Amino acid sequence: MNDLQTNAERSAGGAKALAPTPAPRILIVEDESALSMLLAYNLEAEGFVVDRVERGDEAEMRLAETPPDLVILDWMLPGVSGLEICRRLRAREATRTLPVIMLTARGEESERVRGLSIGADDYVVKPFSVPELMARVRALLRRARPDRVATVLTAGDLELDRQNWRVRRKGRDVHLGPTEFRLLEHLLERPGRVFSRAQLLDSVWGLSAEIDERTVDVHVGRLRKALSEPGERDPIRTVRGAGYSFDETFGKS
Repeated sequence: MNDLQTNAERSAGGAKALAPTPAPRILIVEDESALSMLLAYNLEAEGFVVDRVERGDEAEMRLAETPPDLVILDWMLPGVSGLEICRRLRAREATRTLPVIMLTARGEESERVRGLSIGADDYVVKPFSVPELMARVRALLRRARPDRVATVLTAGDLELDRQNWRVRRKGRDVHLGPTEFRLLEHLLERPGRVFSRAQLLDSVWGLSAEIDERTVDVHVGRLRKALSEPGERDPIRTVRGAGYSFDETFGKS
């Protein structure tokens, strides 16, 4: 059985290998190409399957063909406005409960109230923090589709509880700061994948963070020190000249 599994998988008894849960599908409806590409890059790095369209009428057709698990929807769009798309989604039985995050430059309280009253589940004002948006996506999917997003990630004797912000190894609590927690979560979601320091800065700290890439090394060092007691195996791999990854063989015989 794969060492990375959900609570539900572990409670199933585990004698037989379980089919992997399909990655959540996210549709980005955004007419600013640079922003759309940035969001897609970060969502795909988080393990989501991403589709992008830039017009409201194109979004209507895509949503009718195959509804995704969540929509990131810009307010102002050519063709059909994001507000109207959200209204139509809520009017249809098939998409009435589809999670929608509205993106907009309109930060006034009256506009936020209007967007939420139409049926948006969340409302994010531009410019925004990409890590914060990623957190909102995960939180909304956990509420709407808990079967598609694992609350607890495990590998070997290591367990990370996203909901309670708790990490344990061999039954003992591992005390991590917020940055180390996000760093471990990011690596543990994709065992074996090597992330460069620049990629980790983008995903964990955010593109707007004005910090040096060497900061990543400092936090990886802190994470390693907290995770492993003397004699225990280090689950974090350093790939010389490339970056860091969570060892995909950790916890496997």
